[in-house]
Amino acid sequence: MSGERAAETIVDSVDVHGLTVPTDGPGGVEQDGTLEWDSTTMILVRVHAGGRVGIGYTYGDRSVATFVDSKLVPLVLGANVDAPPMLWERMFAAIRNAGRSGVGAMAVAAVDMAVWDLSARLRRLPLFRALPAFRDEVPVYGSGGFTNYPVDRLADQLAGWVAEGIPRVKLKTSRQPRQDPRRLSAVRAALGVGPELFVDANGALTRKQALYWARRFADEWGVGWLEEPVTSDDREGLRLLRQNGPLGLDIAAGEYGFVLHDFDDLLSAGAVDCLQADVTRCGGVTGLLQLGGLAASHQIDVSAHCAPAASAHAFCAVPRLRHLEYFHDHVRIEHRVFDGNLPVIEGALRPDPDRAGLGLEVRWPDVEQYRVYGNTTSHR
Repeated sequence: MSGERAAETIVDSVDVHGLTVPTDGPGGVEQDGTLEWDSTTMILVRVHAGGRVGIGYTYGDRSVATFVDSKLVPLVLGANVDAPPMLWERMFAAIRNAGRSGVGAMAVAAVDMAVWDLSARLRRLPLFRALPAFRDEVPVYGSGGFTNYPVDRLADQLAGWVAEGIPRVKLKTSRQPRQDPRRLSAVRAALGVGPELFVDANGALTRKQALYWARRFADEWGVGWLEEPVTSDDREGLRLLRQNGPLGLDIAAGEYGFVLHDFDDLLSAGAVDCLQADVTRCGGVTGLLQLGGLAASHQIDVSAHCAPAASAHAFCAVPRLRHLEYFHDHVRIEHRVFDGNLPVIEGALRPDPDRAGLGLEVRWPDVEQYRVYGNTTSHR
């Protein structure tokens, strides 16, 4: 692909969309250790310049779309897309009083991603090649296994990923801990002894409960990854699990990090064996580049949290990448919303070197049924 630049790089328009897609869980709901939901909302942002369109997105409440329109679109209009980090810094400075964590960081993430995508498209480069990439593929692990799945569906889902060549899979646990031994035994029987097995408690356990279950997870079912055994706000509890849990069982957290000090707090506390990061929450590609360097300075690996269509490119630029969460809900949504999704090949996602930017195009006729924000004419 050529690295030639288009002449015009000034943003002339931005459109924002909210799309809510129902879950396909039992009775229309899904559950983990601490939450139940019946749908997931994608906030989709498109930035236009030089006759091309950049796509960015995040997952959150429709209020994120309002935040983008209210606080960020006025900053982006008329801006030059040559240096996305410069625009990222302007956006974060402008939302100081409105709030940087949570909705603010997610809004910036969607816009920042769209600007990076647009900049790469204008240069006729795939996004991962426009970044300081350390690799050209991202290993994945299958993720779903919700706590309200019947055991047969649970085992079939995880074994199905293994059959597709994904050598590591994760299920949700700890909503009703007494049911977990039956669930885990069914999954391990379906997988066999080879595939790696991960669990995610979503912060449902106390410190002592988590230590008890950490030992059982590792000893009885060969679990090697325990995600958020206690709430990620309990850095001391995570450190306790990391120091006193069984060898070979990694403690992971970080998916709810929004600004850089969220990740610095976890790393400085020695709270995790592997730091999670979500490019749609942590301020986008620019925020991810910063925390990737931070994790490397602590000699800690990073695992990409969800949003595979974007993460497959962005996390190529993380020095100590371990893997990407190939999350059931986001895979479903991104295949409904976008053309150009990457297939899993030999347990990894490999960005297409011949498609500019993220390589995605919106399937407008298919997504209108999910619209909860924006209008049908703004994308034309």
